Amino acid sequence: MTTNQRNQGILLAGASGVLGRHITHALTEAGHKVTGLGRSRDNGIRADLMDRDALLRAVDGHHFDTVIHAATALRKPPMRDRDMDATDALRTQGTAHLVEAARVTGARRFVAESMVFGYGYGDHGDRPLTEDDPFGPLGRTPQLERHIAGMRTKERLTFESEALEGIALRFGLFYGPGGTDALLPLLRRRQLPMPGDRDRVLPWVELTDAARAVAAAVERGRPGQAYNIADRAPLGFRAHIESVAGAFGLPKPMTVPLWLMKPMSYAHTVMASRLWVSCAKAERELGWTPRYPSSGEGLAAMRSAGR
Repeated sequence: MTTNQRNQGILLAGASGVLGRHITHALTEAGHKVTGLGRSRDNGIRADLMDRDALLRAVDGHHFDTVIHAATALRKPPMRDRDMDATDALRTQGTAHLVEAARVTGARRFVAESMVFGYGYGDHGDRPLTEDDPFGPLGRTPQLERHIAGMRTKERLTFESEALEGIALRFGLFYGPGGTDALLPLLRRRQLPMPGDRDRVLPWVELTDAARAVAAAVERGRPGQAYNIADRAPLGFRAHIESVAGAFGLPKPMTVPLWLMKPMSYAHTVMASRLWVSCAKAERELGWTPRYPSSGEGLAAMRSAGR
């Protein structure tokens, strides 16, 4: 197990996002000093990852031990393929720019947020995927290839950057404080129709658990390695939404046929996928286990905390 020093100076791209706020809390609790990087006023360093020159000027003169890339352009769940365009660009050009900025600051370690959908969208069968399975296969449509290419490129840049210890965390679908909240009014108004899952399942991870995995990767991740990060109870998309409804005493979503979701192209692709992953490597090397082994437990904790 690789162990890095505590009390690190960390630059966090995406600090003002939902996951970023949880990461900041987890790292601060672990004794690290976090500086946010982004376009909004509440970041310690204000810069746009897509503007290389401005980014390099913004970080000039600063030193950090570790840089974390958790930036996305998503303000709400993506429904259509085009909703992913800006995030796909952040995964490619934005990562290249941030890697260059990391080297300018003298950082030793670079931790990237990745996703399990980098294994490919679609039906992966009943076997849990491990980090040894192919990552970044060719997408079966031009739109899906664009999304997968973004994840493929982000990991390649993370691992191949000279003088940086690159680590990628392949997260399941996020839920929890700051993420699930947006679903509640839709469920209350019965405006979130869902197809049945049949035998389809997906990996999920509660946001504070995801943030704890980032802190573990900063301190104990092995350079050049990827880690699957998800809970122990994969659920279909509808089953997860039904769990949300049950936890908050809201009506279950109406049932619609899967084909009716086709106009929502990205959501349709996700809901039609079957994928689950093994997190044994993260448990073994990072010492990370989910505090909430299932979304039912995570949602119950969220409800009891009033979040």
